[in-house]
Amino acid sequence: MQNIIELLLTSGETGINLALYVLLPVMVIMMSFMKVLEEKGILGRVALKLSPILILFGLPGLGVFAILQVMFVNFAAPLSTLKIIERDIHISKQKIAATLAAIMAMSQANVTFPLAVAGLNVPVALATSLAGGLLAGFVAYRLTDTEDSGEEGQNNKKIIEAAPVEKRGILQTINRGGEEGVHIVFSTLPALILALLFVNILRSVGAIDLLETALSPLLVSIGVPGIAVLPMITKYLAGGTAMMAITLDLVAEGALTATELNRIAGFAINTLDPVAFAVLFSSGPRVASVGKPAIIGALVGILLRTIIHFIIF
Repeated sequence: MQNIIELLLTSGETGINLALYVLLPVMVIMMSFMKVLEEKGILGRVALKLSPILILFGLPGLGVFAILQVMFVNFAAPLSTLKIIERDIHISKQKIAATLAAIMAMSQANVTFPLAVAGLNVPVALATSLAGGLLAGFVAYRLTDTEDSGEEGQNNKKIIEAAPVEKRGILQTINRGGEEGVHIVFSTLPALILALLFVNILRSVGAIDLLETALSPLLVSIGVPGIAVLPMITKYLAGGTAMMAITLDLVAEGALTATELNRIAGFAINTLDPVAFAVLFSSGPRVASVGKPAIIGALVGILLRTIIHFIIF
């Protein structure tokens, strides 16, 4: 009983620390910033300009903000853009799925840049991230039902018209965005803590050790050390931040080389994990409803990234 209580407390502490000291500052700032851009009509104009290019991959014009946010801020930053896309009735479910898939297939800045000190080739990671994200978006777009296609294709100018009618002052707009950011973070906290608890339970019963033993021969056969099983399993169970911490320790101990890190980066650095699910799917019901095609698209994009990294490194 005492062990169970300790697992609960540890998971709760980790989840709250992640929410308060990582997610909350980023979401308050990003939601405030995005609210100002939305209020001034800048989002609509940028989306209108980029739509002809991104539409080739099934992404809406606003998708570029989500891409830049995940690549240069962190895995939770695109949530502010997803909230705006969620509310825009002129953006179809197909494009929402494409945006979500692209985000999940791409490398997250809060992992990519810290791992640079361990020898990660950041330019290559970002380039493969973009390629994988665009492919993921294209696949998800094709897999999503077309019944909710809206009128976007008939008149892209409606993106601008979808901006809020009520005009607010700059301070009021910032406060409104900050309030939404706080609400988003606290609404994701239960799922975040439960995901961490699940991983801690698996560790305590030795399930992760069994997976390491089972997968090590396969990884060694393709040039990846068996020790890499630990960060990779951790990533897909507890998220990128936990994976990053373990990877930095392994590199510092000499158990994992920079070349080996770059080799697994295409597969291990992305936002396709339970923690990201809890955060991104909280954007709204329309985003959550396209989870299946988005995940499939993300897997295809991650596969492309994995192949490229193995070829290069």
